Formats: sequence, structure tokens, C-alpha cells
Amino acid sequence: MTEISNSITENFAINVYPQNNGWYICELSDLSTNTIRCYGQTREHAIANALEKLAASYRQVAEDQQQNIDWEETKKSETGEVIDSFYHVILHYEDIIEVESKFEALHNTIIGNTVVENAIITVLEIDQDLPIEPLTKV
Repeated sequence: MTEISNSITENFAINVYPQNNGWYICELSDLSTNTIRCYGQTREHAIANALEKLAASYRQVAEDQQQNIDWEETKKSETGEVIDSFYHVILHYEDIIEVESKFEALHNTIIGNTVVENAIITVLEIDQDLPIEPLTKV
């Protein structure tokens, strides 16, 4: 990562290699020696897996930067009134399951509580006006 004043520039290379078994391997590399390798059923699946691994590492860095935040602290005004804070909550869940159909895979995931119980949850305090559009189910 190159830092110039307050800006950051980072470049990544994405290479996808077909395998003899019909799978794909995606290599996502930065300019140093860091390389993420992920398999996928399709080219796009391999890229998505590698980008998710990259996103997970950046989520961890962002959360580590806020380690001094007291998780149970409540901010109050001078008059004692509670001041709400804003948080970007990112829930990441992956699983590999064996079921009869794609519908069953989705249905079993929605019905069970395993998503929240087994997810990696990142909670980042943010400014109220930060222009983030949360991913929502359409």
C-alpha cells in the first residue's frame, strides 16, 4: 500500500486459471508478495471467493483500528441524555451444505439460526453522514 499525504493507492492483479477438472483458481495479488488463491466452480465464482477473502482481511484491519472503543460505552450529553451512535454492521456467513435443491439450500439457511450464530460480524462506528448503502435483500 502506497500512502501519499492522506490518499492511498493500491493495485491488485487478478488472474484466473482453468483446471483440468473444470474448476478455476483465482490468484489475487498486490504489488508485494501477498497472494490470495481461491477455487471456484466458474471463473466468476473463483473471483468472487478471492475478493471476499480480500474484503475479510480489510474488515479485520478496519475493526482492529477501532479496538480502543468500549463495546458497552453509552455516550451522554452534558445533561445526561443518551447520544446514539451510528454503526455499519457487516455480517458474513458461508456454508457448504448437501441438500436436494438450490431452493432447499436457501430455505434451510433462512429457517435456521446458524447464519447469525456462525457468522463473522464486524461492527464499525461511523459518522452519521457517511454515504454507505447497505446491501439489502430485494
